[in-house]
Amino acid sequence: MAISVKLQAFEGPLDLLLHLIEKNKVDIYDIPIVEITAQYLDYIKAMETEDMNVMSEFLVMAATLLEIKCRMLLPREVDEEGEEIDPRAELVQKLLEYKMYKYMSYELKDRQVDAARTLFKDKTLPREVEDYRPPVNMKELLGDADLSKLQNLFKMVMKRQEDKIDPVRSNFGRIEKDEIDMDAKAGYVDQFIRLHRTFSFRQLLEKQRSKMEIIVTFLVILEMMKLGRISIVQEDTFDDIIITAREPQAESLALSQGQG
Repeated sequence: MAISVKLQAFEGPLDLLLHLIEKNKVDIYDIPIVEITAQYLDYIKAMETEDMNVMSEFLVMAATLLEIKCRMLLPREVDEEGEEIDPRAELVQKLLEYKMYKYMSYELKDRQVDAARTLFKDKTLPREVEDYRPPVNMKELLGDADLSKLQNLFKMVMKRQEDKIDPVRSNFGRIEKDEIDMDAKAGYVDQFIRLHRTFSFRQLLEKQRSKMEIIVTFLVILEMMKLGRISIVQEDTFDDIIITAREPQAESLALSQGQG
């Protein structure tokens, strides 16, 4: 028997199924699948729509109900723990989730409606009320405090402030970045080596004006030693470092051929 109903009120196959379960007042965990499937198919036959996307969703659910109906006629399947598998379990889970989201949407809609009715009143306090400050009772505030106690309290507060000062970092000066041109410093050291040939490391560093220039000069010396342009000798641990320029390989080869 077909049932006259406005199908446009249903938002999908799950909404229609939930309506049938509530209409028949059956337990959602124990759906009478034969009766619900018959009523669902009656709704499908009465549906008038040219939208194939909407129609296909309802037909897929109809096929699912028929599959569940067939599985319930067969012997029950058993899981790994030996318990029977209910063919309706997956459908029941989907219906419960849909029901939860549906009623949550109703709650949100009610809150939206209530929020639209909420009105706020602008602040209209007189200026004298806003500017009012309760009077301070100095006698009550000070209590039995006298000048000596206030002085001790002041010293204690000042001492706490002094204890917060880092004795090391507080003596730091302003840190400024020294702009040192590495290539220019390398040219300077190269010229110094050509002029002096043999000299002490201390003698070279005395010409530098800042710590950063000393560091860059030291790096240049290490690079030249790595390239084999200079040799470094230190007799004892704390003796001065003696730097000696080495002859280029081409000049040394020419000298050895001339001597031969």
